[in-house]
Amino acid sequence: MNIITICARGGSRGVPGKNIRHLLGKPLIAWTIEQALASGTADHVYVSTDSEDIARVAVDFGAQVPFLRPAHLATDLAGKLPVILHLVEWVEAHNGPVTRIIDLDPTSPLRDVGDIRACAMMLDSDTDVVITGYISDKNPYFNMVEKKNSGYFERVCRPEGEVLGRQAAPAVYAMNASIYAWHRSSLASSLWDRPRIQLHEMPRERSVDIDHAIDFELVELLMRKKSQT
Repeated sequence: MNIITICARGGSRGVPGKNIRHLLGKPLIAWTIEQALASGTADHVYVSTDSEDIARVAVDFGAQVPFLRPAHLATDLAGKLPVILHLVEWVEAHNGPVTRIIDLDPTSPLRDVGDIRACAMMLDSDTDVVITGYISDKNPYFNMVEKKNSGYFERVCRPEGEVLGRQAAPAVYAMNASIYAWHRSSLASSLWDRPRIQLHEMPRERSVDIDHAIDFELVELLMRKKSQT
């Protein structure tokens, strides 16, 4: 079975209650649930949350919430992968084997259904994990520096030849955490445990992550602009 997971913790320091805060008339998490269902890439859409309020909203919009997440997986320090593994193991214990997992972040509502489908297609037998990102405006081969053991600053990555402009530097991408896709056999406790990683490129206008109150205003502006085109 193929599943989509959506991890939505109740606590948020930046924007309290952000996962069910309304965005253009719908709770934030509802946008991601609707995209998941519309993508046709999964047999089931599951939400992992520690919040009864989020659980009720998720069920109202068509997701399955089989349990409330245990407290040790709902802290600020809890990583996403242990949460996904916990959910997948529950599904396998109750509903049968899982083949593919696509995880969608509820704070990234600007993705398209096409982005989800593209990640599902990219997860082939030669790929362990698919991630999403956009071309970074800062480049470690050109204009990103770090303090070296010498005590002086140098570029993070040394290019093979001199780079006179950012456009001439090797392309690097900033992960937007919008979508992850794994085979069940490649889902591990660390994303970087698996070497065969592919990236689905998304434009900046679909890569905004809601982390602060002002991000809601930016996302609403972009959504309104998109609806007018």
